[in-house]
Amino acid sequence: MKLNEKAKYALIAPTSMGIRITPEEHRPVHAGKRFFMQATSAESNVLTVSAALGLPVKVLTAFVAGSPIARFIRDDLGSRHIDYEGPEVPQGGPWGYRHQFNIADMGFGMRGPRVHNDRAGEVGLTLNVKDFDLKRIFGDEGAQMLHVSGLIAALSPETSAFCLELVRAAKEYGTRISFDLNYRASFWKGREAELSAAFSEIAAAADVLIGNEEDFQLCLGLSGPEAGGKDLAAKLESFKTMIATVQRRYPGASVFATTLREVVSVNEHRWGAILLADGAWHTAEPRPIPVLDRIGGGDGFVGGLLYGLLRGWSPEKCLHFGWSTGALAVTMLEDYALPADEEQVWSVWEGNARVKR
Repeated sequence: MKLNEKAKYALIAPTSMGIRITPEEHRPVHAGKRFFMQATSAESNVLTVSAALGLPVKVLTAFVAGSPIARFIRDDLGSRHIDYEGPEVPQGGPWGYRHQFNIADMGFGMRGPRVHNDRAGEVGLTLNVKDFDLKRIFGDEGAQMLHVSGLIAALSPETSAFCLELVRAAKEYGTRISFDLNYRASFWKGREAELSAAFSEIAAAADVLIGNEEDFQLCLGLSGPEAGGKDLAAKLESFKTMIATVQRRYPGASVFATTLREVVSVNEHRWGAILLADGAWHTAEPRPIPVLDRIGGGDGFVGGLLYGLLRGWSPEKCLHFGWSTGALAVTMLEDYALPADEEQVWSVWEGNARVKR
């Protein structure tokens, strides 16, 4: 995959930043007394891997003017070495705009995590191409890759239009495009035809497509096999069959990937991943991993995969690194993998948990 080596940024992503609060000590939300607060979004989670390992990255977003939560988010992005750009939107009073809240516990043992999203009045709904200079971003500064998530592409009609304009500009200036389909039924309700057309255009422009067989079928309207259920071998074959259909419809993409996860308990998963690149399949066979908090594992995988592609690694090395950053992400209280260095990630792949002095 040829990348623009002169670009200022390795990776750029549109996002709607928010806050996640999590009860301490693995408590469920309704019984929580003390909560841990973090800044989060799926797209910034992905960028964090590359940022932590020294690549320049940036999110395109929006902030509530004068909000202490916006300040918290900016400071957090800065601590992760993630540049940000976007307008400040007036709150408009107590019932106006705000940053979204994600209220989620980690679960424990056989008590599964529960997630409650509170997105009313979310400032990210206002994202508009008029607030960004796309010629400067993609032409003058440049980006090697634009990463788009189906979560932001489906958030509202405005964000769908915003993502489409970004993809068109990226294509015009030779920026590679990664698209993680990330289907969410609640986002699609009543907008199926509109979003199907938008997602199809993004997929047609993408170089990297990420998602499971259900994502491809529900987002892109493709016929295919039923999901493989809990049988990981069935999931693998189902995905391979699905991708054969996707390749015929979207021949511009050269990389396809998905994760494989079997939940033994909240704190133990069997974790695997598969990748098709340049016509060859690569598999990271599922194996047991310990889980502190599962949220963000998929983003961690995508972050590591894209980091490898940006580094120009072989497809197999990219897959192994993505598997490892996904496994690393679920060992952390935050929603993202924050590797100290590449060596730490490869130690995860090797199963080496010995102390490093």
